[in-house]
Amino acid sequence: MTNDMLLQVVRNAMAMGPLVLLQGLRLERPGDVVQSRALSVDDKRAILAAWASDLYAVDSKPALRMLPGTPEPVSIDEVQVALLELDRRYGC
Repeated sequence: MTNDMLLQVVRNAMAMGPLVLLQGLRLERPGDVVQSRALSVDDKRAILAAWASDLYAVDSKPALRMLPGTPEPVSIDEVQVALLELDRRYGC
């Protein structure tokens, strides 16, 4: 594989990231991730951490995050509250 091809694979994987875990699930808000019974704690944490990352920040609105496949942006505060709730529930 050439470097260009490898870079493209990495970019595609980064863009898909949490989408792989969300396939077939209807998770619209960070709280839905916490409540999901279909996901492990590690998967929930991975999805929420990705959602909080700058990769999913809305252009010109850095306080909002838009995870592909969700209907609307959510605030970074909402994502952080969900991460705190996950810690509270599972003591991580």
